[in-house]
Amino acid sequence: MLNFLLAAALAQAVAAPPAAAALPSDPLPADWVAVPDDELLVFTLANGHSFTVRLASRYAPVHVANIRKLAAAQWWDAGTSVYRLQDNYVAQWGDATEKKPLAAGVVETPPAEYSHAGPTTVARLAQRDPYSEWAGYSRDGWPLAGNGATEWLPHCYGMVGVARDLAPSTGSGAELYTVIGHSPRALDRNIAVVGRVIDGIEWLSSLPRGTGDLGFYTTAGERSPIVSARLASALPAAARPHFEYRRADNPRFIAWIASRENRSGPFFTVPAGGADICAALPPVRKAP
Repeated sequence: MLNFLLAAALAQAVAAPPAAAALPSDPLPADWVAVPDDELLVFTLANGHSFTVRLASRYAPVHVANIRKLAAAQWWDAGTSVYRLQDNYVAQWGDATEKKPLAAGVVETPPAEYSHAGPTTVARLAQRDPYSEWAGYSRDGWPLAGNGATEWLPHCYGMVGVARDLAPSTGSGAELYTVIGHSPRALDRNIAVVGRVIDGIEWLSSLPRGTGDLGFYTTAGERSPIVSARLASALPAAARPHFEYRRADNPRFIAWIASRENRSGPFFTVPAGGADICAALPPVRKAP
């Protein structure tokens, strides 16, 4: 009996497929870095679903400071909602009446934080970007596009911008939107981009489309109420979400870019030779 069990084990070991070899684009454990708690803003809807925004404080510091003040004041917890869903464009949320007073200390008209001095990229795509001279990545996992000494966060799927009226309005940060369709890159450098939805975007993109002009809901009953918005740093430790971004300052990420620009495998018979930055957004994952 012992010999039979030994023979069966040996046969199973021989039949087992070999482990997949590591690819040059595979990250090392040290390539994953924790997103700070004060960069994570969790919105919870009345239907029980939630979505998490990573805030880009380095690229829009005054707008993000406003957003943090609004969250600390629990401004979004009453009288706010997702009030616009325009198909193949954006989901927008805040105060649909535009009458709710802002929280104390919020700058009503921040600077136009639409672009900034650069470049701060540590890696770039091979081909020129249709809307800029180049597109690439910051070390800490943000997509960027730029011309000369100026760069900006592009309007890709899931990126979060600040809704505003006509200039000189720049938006306070109380009214936000996220891209849920084809990337509207013509908005680049015209609106402050303050972050990216890194979890739960499906709860926004799957909401019913608005039937009014520009996708606005025409009745209050169509809106999706927001019941809370909290920075992860304000939540109890056990309730905080944890995410990691992939560092871009290493040869493994360079290889990852190449793998996005030239897809391999039996399905892809013609390499593309390039990629749109919005089709190669830097990886972010839930912390294991």
